[in-house]
Formats: sequence, structure tokens, C-alpha cells
Amino acid sequence: MEKVYLYDTTLRDGTQGEGVSLSVEDKLKIALKLDKLGANYIEGGWPGSNPKDMEFFNRAKDLELENAVITAFGSTRRPNVKVDEDNNLKALVEAGVKACALVGKSWDFHVEAALNTTLEENLDMIYSSIKYLKEKGLEVIFDAEHFFDGYQKNPQYAMKTLEAAQRAGVDWIALCDTNGGTLPHTIQDIISTVVEEIDVPVGIHAHNDGDMAVANTVIAVEAGARQVQGTINGFGERCGNANLCSIIPNLQLKGNYQVVTLEQLGMLTEVSRYVNEIANVVPPTNQPFVGYSAFAHKGGIHVSALLKNPKTYEHLEPELVGNKRRVLVSELSGYSNLRYKAEELNLDVDLDAPETKKVIQEIKELEHQGYQFEGAEGSLELLLMKAKGEIDELFKLVSFKIMLEKQSDNGIISEAIVKLEVNGEIVHTAAEGNGPVNALDNALRKSLEQFYPQLAQMYLADYKVRVLEEKDGTEAKVRVLIETKDKHRNWSTVGVSANIIEASWQALADSMKYGLLKK
Repeated sequence: MEKVYLYDTTLRDGTQGEGVSLSVEDKLKIALKLDKLGANYIEGGWPGSNPKDMEFFNRAKDLELENAVITAFGSTRRPNVKVDEDNNLKALVEAGVKACALVGKSWDFHVEAALNTTLEENLDMIYSSIKYLKEKGLEVIFDAEHFFDGYQKNPQYAMKTLEAAQRAGVDWIALCDTNGGTLPHTIQDIISTVVEEIDVPVGIHAHNDGDMAVANTVIAVEAGARQVQGTINGFGERCGNANLCSIIPNLQLKGNYQVVTLEQLGMLTEVSRYVNEIANVVPPTNQPFVGYSAFAHKGGIHVSALLKNPKTYEHLEPELVGNKRRVLVSELSGYSNLRYKAEELNLDVDLDAPETKKVIQEIKELEHQGYQFEGAEGSLELLLMKAKGEIDELFKLVSFKIMLEKQSDNGIISEAIVKLEVNGEIVHTAAEGNGPVNALDNALRKSLEQFYPQLAQMYLADYKVRVLEEKDGTEAKVRVLIETKDKHRNWSTVGVSANIIEASWQALADSMKYGLLKK
């Protein structure tokens, strides 16, 4: 297996994406995760552009890294400025790193239109900047910006920029599809030519404006590139950078290249979700390899085949990338889905029993009403336990009332009054909250904790509301999804109603029943 080097620019190029902002502390945490994943280079930022990035490099010196080299990013010297007087180049040296990426123009149009200088001056900017940094003892990666656009317009000049970098002693040349509009066959042809004509090892830096960044990166490696640049989850400016969470498994498991170890590959889903969490980004559930739905199966025919052999509907084992298989129960489900879920939940359910068939029909009817059990496995397991006859009626609702009072000098005060039947005893309690659902939750807990003290260890971790039919306006049904946690696990439950309080009650009651039954 040929080695491909992993260059991660999540902390620099990734933060240029809309809605992505990382503190110095965030960047240090992510850097440690990237190192464990097996990144060879971690680009930390542009020390010449802002104090935050310089602080990162100062603090990164204390990181105990096993695999990665912290890398600084900068640009070639400014036109008509000496290298030892250029502040950006000085900042790269002062960052105290062992390696740096230096971006320079390789498209004649950009040299004249953006830099407002001559083509010859640009070549000297590339040569003298790299030579200066090499003399300072740095490993230098030359990022040939807009290379593929430049090569297609003026191949002779684009190649001259690479030759200037090579003469200066550059260690790597990364060819950049900066505008992200090049197609794979063009990438392949150009990389193949460059690899033949340049003695320096080549890398690829692709953007995703044409939704081709992963394909362009993979085809570049096939054509001879041996360094891949990208970001976790494809973070980056405009449409993002090449997504390393797809590139790594594609190259390693399908292209037979050595990118990381198999143990590190198994961390991929964990790292993807960690970076999303730190960046406060909601991940797309259908993200390949690492998404929550990447190995989720819903159709009954699919699940039936899956039970015989997972290869029937999976292109690889989810555990290889640290993900897991999920089988969903919905109106599209058959007995195979329910059988799989019962086995997964360790429930010995007789699928041929009349009560089980009744539950399957009930699930489909509930789905038709707007319930969704894909993200509410607590509610689904309660239904399966009901089919098996293993569920006890822990408490029964007699009634509840919600009262809201708006005072002119204060906010809205919410109060809930709950009447329950518990073990044949009527319990009548009231509680306030910062909203009607919180008041209802508090009143329910107050009623039950005297009977079930373990409720004190459970808490509401997340609360989501989804309007099911927007066209119905305020009369529309809503679906409420509640996530509850204790010290050992978390579970989700669902409720549906045209009344948001009623839907919330259903999900709340199920969450407590489930937690108590599992205790």
C-alpha cells in the first residue's frame, strides 16, 4: 500500500466557512483529536493575519503530539518587497513551527488582476519566499493557488510557477482547485502531466463548488498526488473544502492506500461529530460514512436482505469508520425491521403472536398520524415491551391543567396541576416552571419521586418541536421529541398532537416510564 499524507486545514481554511468560528481553546482541542486520527500536518492558521492565530501557535508548542506537525499558513512576499522585510514571512518564522504552507499565484490572470504585478515578479516572489523560509530551516509546502484554472488558460506559465518553487528547494507542491469548478477528468490529466515534469512530490487542495472535491481528490491520488489537503466534515469557504471524512475511507478501504491505521480509521465518526460539536454545527444526517443515517435502513425489503447478509445493502462495515448500523421502524417497515429491533434491544418477541402483529399495525397507524420512531427508540421499545406483556402501568394520568399568567412588570408565570393514579393512590400536585412544558415536567416529577426516587437521577437533555403540516398554520399537528439522560444512558421519546402541551405530555410520560422500567 502506497502512503498518502494527510494535511488537515480545518483550523484555518475550515474556519472560513460561514457560521464556523473557533476559539483558541477550541482549536487546541481539535488539534489533539486530529493528531490521534493520524493527520500528518495540522494547519493551525495564518500567524500574520490575526493575534488569535499567533496565540494558537504559541500555545500549540506545548501540545504533546504523536503523529502531526503543526503547520502555519502564509503567502509569498508582497510585490517589490524584500523577503526579510515582509511582515507575513517574518510571522511564519516567529510562529515557531517546523513546517509552513505558502500560497502563491499560478494563474497569470490573478497575477495581473489581483496582485497588480508582472509575471516575472510573481515568479521571483515564489522563488525568493520559499528560499528564505528554507534557509530558516522550515519544511515548505507551496500551495499553487488557482493552478487548474491557470493551467487550462496558460499551461506554460502555470508550470513556470512550479519550477520556481522547485528551484527554491520546496518540499511539497500542492495544486489548488481554488474556485472548485474543475471536473475529475481534467484534474487527472493535469496531475498526471505535472507528476511527470516535476521532481517534487505533489499534493491536491480541492474546493467543493461543483460538488466534486472528494472525487477530484481521489482521482488526483490515482494520478500520482501523494498529499491530500482538506477539512473535517468539508468545512470551508463558500461550498467548503474537500471532506476528509469521505476521502480517508475511500482511499484506504477502496483505493488500497495507507492514509491512517485501521484503529485510527475507526475513530473517524467520533472525530467528525466532535468537530461539529465544538464548532456548534448541526451535521447533515446523510453525510457519507460518518452521518447518523449513513448506515440506517428503513425499507422492509432492505432489512429482510440485511438480516441475511449486511453486504446486500451496505458498501462497507460501519464499524470500520466508527459508525453503527441502524434499522428504522416506520410505515415502510415489515416484520424484518421489528425483528431486527427486538434483537437489538434484547427483547424476546414472538413476531407471529397476535399481540405483536397488533403492535406492528399500531406503529404504522401512529406513523400515519405523524409519529416518528426513527429518533424515538424509547417510545418504540415501550411498544415492543407492551407486545411481549412486560410493561407495568407505573402511573396513570387522571388530568392536568396548565395556567399562564402575564404580569405587567414580569415575564409569564407558568403553573401546572397534575392528578395521577399511582399504585391505586390519587396524587394531586402543582409546580411552576419557566414555561408550560417545564412546569408540567416539574409537576410530574413532584408527583412521582415519592414513589420512584430514582427519577431524581433523570433529567431532560433536549426538547424539539416539529410542525407537521405547515399549511394548517396554528391548527397544525406538532411532533415533540424529548431526549432524557441519567448517569448511564440517554433515550428519546415522541408525542404527536394538534396541541403542543398534549404532545409534550405524551413524550414526557413515555420518557419517565421508559427510564423507570429500564432501571
